[in-house]
Amino acid sequence: MTRTLKGRRWHGRHEEREAAAHEEEHVEEHVEEREEGTARAPASAGQEGEGPDAGAGGGEQDAVSAGPDEEVERRAPDSPADLPRRSWSAVLKGTLKEFRRDELSDRAAALTYYSILALFPALLALVSLLGVVGQSATQTVLDNIQKLAPGPAQDVLRSAVRQMEGRGGIGSVMAVVGLLLAVWSASGYVAAFIRSANAVYDVPEGRPVWKVLPVRVGVTVALMVMAVISALIVVFTGGLARQAGTALGVGDAGLTVWSIAKWPVLVVLVTLMIALLYRATPNARVRGFRWITPGSFLALLIWMIASAGFALYVANFASYNKTYGTLAGVIVFLVWLWITNLAILLGLEFDAEMVRQRAVVGGHPADDEPYVQPRDTRKWDEEDRRRLGSGPEAPPG
Repeated sequence: MTRTLKGRRWHGRHEEREAAAHEEEHVEEHVEEREEGTARAPASAGQEGEGPDAGAGGGEQDAVSAGPDEEVERRAPDSPADLPRRSWSAVLKGTLKEFRRDELSDRAAALTYYSILALFPALLALVSLLGVVGQSATQTVLDNIQKLAPGPAQDVLRSAVRQMEGRGGIGSVMAVVGLLLAVWSASGYVAAFIRSANAVYDVPEGRPVWKVLPVRVGVTVALMVMAVISALIVVFTGGLARQAGTALGVGDAGLTVWSIAKWPVLVVLVTLMIALLYRATPNARVRGFRWITPGSFLALLIWMIASAGFALYVANFASYNKTYGTLAGVIVFLVWLWITNLAILLGLEFDAEMVRQRAVVGGHPADDEPYVQPRDTRKWDEEDRRRLGSGPEAPPG
């Protein structure tokens, strides 16, 4: 009897060791495939809570192909203009479908929260920089805010700029602290956008922290530089433009051309800012990408139309003042920011659906996700190795 029990125990331990060895071979195979460029997604989050025995039987867990293979990429069109007509219909339908599926209205609300955290430190730094130019530059910014923002939202921005006005120039401690605070606060927005972009492309984050953080800060700095350039384009008008024209020998005709041309330049610059978010943030290797994408243009167009429509609604039909009283301006400003982020995410979804249809034309299954290759899978590899290391230890023989 004792020998029989010992034999059963030995047999059970032998099976556990074989299962652990099979799991190790399975995970190492996945890691090698990722390193060779045919990556597989990590185990789903739902498998994490299956207890310690999950490791022994986890060798046969479903593995999802991470993006199209090289043959699909070779056959896929290089430009959106090369997509067949039927693909554009699928892009439009897919954009609306995935917009709901990815819950982008909720993600736009989260981005609105981070926008608030980033906006006022950025205004502090901007006003400090404009203080070098002079009082007229700040006033020009306020005048253009009145053209862009809906009615009550103008009061919120104007009040914030006025309170920060005159607190120091570019060399002051206030400007330096404000700039550093603005960069870090705005990087929170970029981090939230990274998560949203990964959800849109149906690719989990595979980049390690040390690789994501430089992207987060670098994109933030680039966006802030372009925002400052945009502000300078806005303020470079009137007396400032005439002074510069006199110094450069440009006549009235040149100043008239500039007063008209600066707005298309500003539109292109804002489109580039949106395209930078689309390009740099997701863990997706988008091939055939153009810096000015259809999605970024669509986002800007939707934002302009939606802002004009919302301003018209607030001015003529809404009763925010009666409902919220003195908080009406804040509420309108928050709704406007939400509409802005909604438009940006909708443009991103449009670009993502174009990438999907590009892969489909190349031979990738239409319902197979993700439909784009990841930039990096090292985080997935670490999770698999950690999962392997936390499995049941084989008992001593």
